[in-house]
Amino acid sequence: MSSFCQPSLYTFTFMWNAIAVSKISRTFARMFERLQTKWKVNGTQLFLVLCVFALGGSATGYLGKIIMNWLSIDRGWLWTLVYIIIITLIWPMAVLLVSIPFGQFSFFTRYLKRMGARMRIVKENTEYRIKYPESSIQHLASGIRHIAIFASGTGSNAQKIIDHFRDHPSISVSLIVCNKPGAGVLAIADAEQIPVLIIEKDIFFRGNAYVDELRRGGIEFIVLAGFLWKIPQKLIDAYRNKIINIHPALLPNYGGKGMYGSRVHEAVINAGEKESGITIHYVDEHYDNGDIIFQAKVNITDNETPESLAEKIHSLEHKNYPKVIEQLILVPNGS
Repeated sequence: MSSFCQPSLYTFTFMWNAIAVSKISRTFARMFERLQTKWKVNGTQLFLVLCVFALGGSATGYLGKIIMNWLSIDRGWLWTLVYIIIITLIWPMAVLLVSIPFGQFSFFTRYLKRMGARMRIVKENTEYRIKYPESSIQHLASGIRHIAIFASGTGSNAQKIIDHFRDHPSISVSLIVCNKPGAGVLAIADAEQIPVLIIEKDIFFRGNAYVDELRRGGIEFIVLAGFLWKIPQKLIDAYRNKIINIHPALLPNYGGKGMYGSRVHEAVINAGEKESGITIHYVDEHYDNGDIIFQAKVNITDNETPESLAEKIHSLEHKNYPKVIEQLILVPNGS
């Protein structure tokens, strides 16, 4: 009996450990992906940055103990307090020094500046960050309504909007705002010679939300086209009823935090819905919650897939979004 159970026990233990390792691996993978997105680095640079953090921390602890031995303070609350103060002061210098041979000095310079701004030790630099192409006209033409497109991805909707207003007599796409330096929409902006504003999370959510930059650029209307960050209160207050978004489903269903792209289409199909569509709405303080401006529908077939539904939705977006934007700007009260 024992000889029969023993292999089974070994098998069960092996499978349990394999599952645990798999879950831990996925957790670490997600964590590293989030860090790459947050710090805007690739995999190799992330590895180097983490090495600097580890070695810089070790050097800080080592130097801190040397200084504490030199001060000859008895262990107790005073020793602990002085040690915390010392390592807090040493750590920035330690990581900067360690970062030099790893080629990450510029990253840690920016990182420490952001930390200082968050702790209000240093003032965040909020100078005008709009990058103008060399051949662009930098003055604002009178009588033109200037709009900004906020996008995080490839920019297919942004391209359709740009095409629609290319020769428009009174509306101009005057700025592309993006939170991802490598996003495809930036290539579109470059090809179309449209100014670009790359935004940072700290300033967007804890600073002025780039309101000053947008106003200096003459922006009167904001269009979200695949922009994945929530709009902060400061920007909403500055552009009340002047910010709109397009959602790939029929709100109020299948909206909210985390509901974007293929996630929406999968949820719609899994729920057995017979139709889906697009919703263009004003942006307020909550995800996908503002007043609905326009909706259009498509039928869902029995063999529909998230990919085929996405194609139908994209067609609706490209057909309707530019027209609705134009109507809202030219006839803001719907009269």
